[in-house]
Amino acid sequence: SVKVKVEYLHGGPSYVCPIDLPAYRAAEKAYSEVYGKEPVPVRSGGSIPIIATFEEILGIKSVLMGFGLGSDAIHSPNENFPLQQFYNGIRTIPLFYNYFAKQMKK
Repeated sequence: SVKVKVEYLHGGPSYVCPIDLPAYRAAEKAYSEVYGKEPVPVRSGGSIPIIATFEEILGIKSVLMGFGLGSDAIHSPNENFPLQQFYNGIRTIPLFYNYFAKQMKK
């Protein structure tokens, strides 16, 4: 038989971004413009405990915008990030700021 000892070291609260936020809608529009397709909201990600703290302390919601692909092999010896995704990110973020500013004026 095998004995396994698990020691809890640390953790952080989870976070789910509401898809009815003005910032989410702005991100959705920016992604759509750059990629030519409507983004599909998915629940995924890693551990970014500070996001829940932002909400708790600052009283604001966060929108996490990623450009990585499932095939990027993140945190592995052959981790990679396609240049096209990098360039798409460069195009998407300014659009997001523009659309978000317009959303907040409504």
